[in-house]
Amino acid sequence: MQTRLGFTLMTLAEFEGWIRARQVARTVLTLQQHHTLAPSYGSFNGRNHFELQSGMKQYHVVHNGWGDIGQHFTTFPDGTIMTGRPLEQSPACIKGNNQSSLCIENLGNFDQARDTMSAEHRATIVGMAAIICKRFAIPVNVDRVVYHHWFHLDTGARTNGGAGTKSCPGSAFFGGNTVENAQRSFLPLVRRAMGGAEAAIPAPAPAGMLYACVQTDRLNVRSAPSATAPKINTVTLGSVLRVHDERDGWLKISSSQDEWVSAKLTQPVERATVNTDTLNVRNGPAPTFDKLAALARKQEVFVYERNAGWCRISLEPRWVSEKLLTLG
Repeated sequence: MQTRLGFTLMTLAEFEGWIRARQVARTVLTLQQHHTLAPSYGSFNGRNHFELQSGMKQYHVVHNGWGDIGQHFTTFPDGTIMTGRPLEQSPACIKGNNQSSLCIENLGNFDQARDTMSAEHRATIVGMAAIICKRFAIPVNVDRVVYHHWFHLDTGARTNGGAGTKSCPGSAFFGGNTVENAQRSFLPLVRRAMGGAEAAIPAPAPAGMLYACVQTDRLNVRSAPSATAPKINTVTLGSVLRVHDERDGWLKISSSQDEWVSAKLTQPVERATVNTDTLNVRNGPAPTFDKLAALARKQEVFVYERNAGWCRISLEPRWVSEKLLTLG
């Protein structure tokens, strides 16, 4: 394991121990798969992992105006893995679909007739997905392990590869970038790496689980329900936290560790699932407001506010019809 330029490079075996040891407060529901397109395999010489990652961060910050590199992790042709954006921050990878997600960028251009994925890279992409899905209890299905190609670039609407999408993670990524390709050629490998189909179906969240959204730029996580207790982590604006207990104005956000945040700096939210084929997202609580995007059946959201049969599903004004959501 090596650390340089603010990034850590590790093998798949090292990553498994590393991710298990991380205390991640925000709720993670979805794993995103991408390819970098550029840099591609031709840019990689077996020694320049840190330089390539630093170059991507520079592009994301200077050209795109983001606060950090977009992805949480980058995988390389030799099968190594490098850290990127902090895990407590949402990625900047699929417009309108980044909250509660983890993002992996697989270095290369995996469109047809471009880079041929190495055996080492292939094993790491599958193994890493299996490790992450186990760690965060992400079901291995096309609702929760997603490709960038399935979402419209401008609106973030899930179109499953219609007009206005990128080919990412590549038209030759594990047999192709369609939903059917993922179901047939990628997800079965992830399930196998997890120990079989049964192991790939994590237990659902406990009935009655409560959630809260961070309402301040940075919220300290402390080791006890007190402002004088040692700080052990920091979560950022918009992060959704699981609530396991409440005591004297403090929320316990871990089932196994003493991790507490101030309740007054959070807002209660409700978890919900889309129960219709297409759910329009509008910029106000009525069908007369402009359509911003569309959600697909089984996509999960959090409800921040209700207003006359409409639900706000973001810190921003993004509203959907309440009757087309299943709460809980």
